[in-house]
Amino acid sequence: MKLNFLKNRKEKPKKPPKEPSKLSIFLNKHALLTHIPLSLAMCFAMEWMSQHSFMEAMNFVVNHTGAYLYNSFLIFSVYNLVFLTKRKTFLRMVISAVFVMLGIVNCVILFNRVTPFGFTDLSMIGDLLTMQNTNYFTADQAAMSVAAIGIYALLMVRLFIKGAQQEPKYPFWLRLALVVFCFATIPFSTRFLQNNGVLTSYFGNLAQGYKNYGYLYGFATSILDRGMSKPKDYSDETVKSILKKTDMGENTIDEENLPNIVVVLLESYYDVSETDFIETSEDPMPFFHYLEENYSTGHCTVPVVGAGTCNSEFEVLTGMSCQFFGPGEYPQKTVLKQTNVESVADILGEIGYGTHVVHNNGGNFYSRANAFSMMGFDTFTCKEMLDITDYTPLGSWPLDDILIPATMDAMNSTESSDFVYTITVGTHGDYPTYQVIEDPAIEVNAKGKTEEQNWQWEYYINMLHNMDTWMKNYVEALNSTGEDTLLIMFGDHLPTMGLTEEEIATGDLYQTKYVTWNNFGMEKEDMDLTTYQLVSEYLDRLGIHGGTMVDYNQYQTNAGVDASSDEYLEDLEMLQYDLLYGERYAYDQGDPYPSSDLIMGINDVVIDAAYLYGDKLHIYGDNFTKWSKVYVNGEKVTTSYESGQVLTISADSIENGDTICVCQVGSSSTIFRSSNDYMFYDPNYEEATDESAEPQGTEETEETAEEAQL
Repeated sequence: MKLNFLKNRKEKPKKPPKEPSKLSIFLNKHALLTHIPLSLAMCFAMEWMSQHSFMEAMNFVVNHTGAYLYNSFLIFSVYNLVFLTKRKTFLRMVISAVFVMLGIVNCVILFNRVTPFGFTDLSMIGDLLTMQNTNYFTADQAAMSVAAIGIYALLMVRLFIKGAQQEPKYPFWLRLALVVFCFATIPFSTRFLQNNGVLTSYFGNLAQGYKNYGYLYGFATSILDRGMSKPKDYSDETVKSILKKTDMGENTIDEENLPNIVVVLLESYYDVSETDFIETSEDPMPFFHYLEENYSTGHCTVPVVGAGTCNSEFEVLTGMSCQFFGPGEYPQKTVLKQTNVESVADILGEIGYGTHVVHNNGGNFYSRANAFSMMGFDTFTCKEMLDITDYTPLGSWPLDDILIPATMDAMNSTESSDFVYTITVGTHGDYPTYQVIEDPAIEVNAKGKTEEQNWQWEYYINMLHNMDTWMKNYVEALNSTGEDTLLIMFGDHLPTMGLTEEEIATGDLYQTKYVTWNNFGMEKEDMDLTTYQLVSEYLDRLGIHGGTMVDYNQYQTNAGVDASSDEYLEDLEMLQYDLLYGERYAYDQGDPYPSSDLIMGINDVVIDAAYLYGDKLHIYGDNFTKWSKVYVNGEKVTTSYESGQVLTISADSIENGDTICVCQVGSSSTIFRSSNDYMFYDPNYEEATDESAEPQGTEETEETAEEAQL
């Protein structure tokens, strides 16, 4: 019966292959022509998303037509990959999705920061995913992103399976030749346009570079143009001849009485008295101007505008220049990932200085923990090591007040003189376009600006005023040590306020100011410097020499050679390449400046006691922060920060005999520092974890817990 049934059953007719739509047929038949308007439209859409404005995208098309056509040609070349497959519609949709996704990512990023999306950001994805519910990345944004990618991926899978295929009209070799030709012309057209000023090979301001030359070009250069090219005539003989000429000799300072040296990076710091359109109710920066009048000062030429703090940082600490790297490259996130580099910390450490970094932002941000190790620093106190409770009015950034005791802790941790590099964040953007401070200390009138821009300037200038108070307090703290100290403070770049060269007194968007202070009678001598000259110059005034870059910068500065001249830059590039990418001919043998075993923080994290109260285990100790996480038997458990002395975890996470440890955890689950191991034991554990039981503990243990909490 079963066999008869199977014989008699009618087979279902197979569905004929799905016919492509008329639109699909037309697009694929005339793909070479239709890709031209499609590429132009996609380029415009990416610029619209990136610049957050239809009119700004139109301005790019009109005022930077050559760059617009070049970016469109890049898209056109990629679209032509569809000629290599039968699934033209599928591949075209995938390519379009990639371009749209790049535009959306940049659009979202620029809502939260001033630096556009670049290739180096791909190495920060781990950091980004751990920054949920911050001013960089929210949990909602994460969920929406994952959902959107998932939905589109499912649609593409369906299209791949059910989508129509079309037989190519031309032979494969001809289609391949077209694709190869398009991609082969890209480097030649790029070089031609760069030589004729339509494009540029260096972005001092990454955001402005993307805006002027196109997002796709900017992103592509961040992938392809990285590192340094080998200089012409690079050789052992050439390097040794430069070193022989620029050798500054032995130190002339009394090494028994070395002063402390403190360098402070002032985030987005700008002297607003250098603009004509700003009117304030009073001087917002009186202490800064006091330092200008009484101690050495000058303008400082920095490598970036509006963003890119770590490049100004790199130049100050290494004496090297970022202009030899690719557009928008952060050396701390590229070459310093694998290569140690000679720095000011190395030179000073060589003569007995303790070397420290203090910063109230994440230890992994800009790969700083790794970079400072590669630069030879001894310690790094980052936000994960600080009990931060106070924030700027927007709640975006910690107040810098906490950096003062952190600096003192670093200096007190050694018996020697100290070099401290401190990074502030209090004046960091983005600045609100609405009123935030209801009763500002400094009233602001930004003449000729919109109401939204005026609110931005008022907020920023009041943050400058707060920073001025911080500077005074910082100097007083340094002076209270009774030790000779030289302080150098510099602005890393201009704020993200859309300033133009016509609006500022210097006429140069790459110039900030630096000021100094000392308590041992150093003569006032004003001088304009670049960031790669700054520290070397003041070491020279102290009589401290040594190293490749410090000696080179001191020699050229003393000789009066313009830091932007070919005479200065050619040899600087040669030495910089040698140390970072070359054979290190500068070192006769071995590596005199290896990376350090960087210690995160100064103060030990300590567990003193742990007590059960109801359904919570209260852990008492010292130097806990919001980034403290409790590990039970080596496994991280959900932790609540109560104060710098108290953390809590669920009673369900612990049993008698378990070992507790508190770790200071950075992004990507990096453990920066760990406490002592503490073995938990409570004789009333079973009763204490009973939901119906009252909090357990004798009178003595409760008093002890109270004392520990206080």
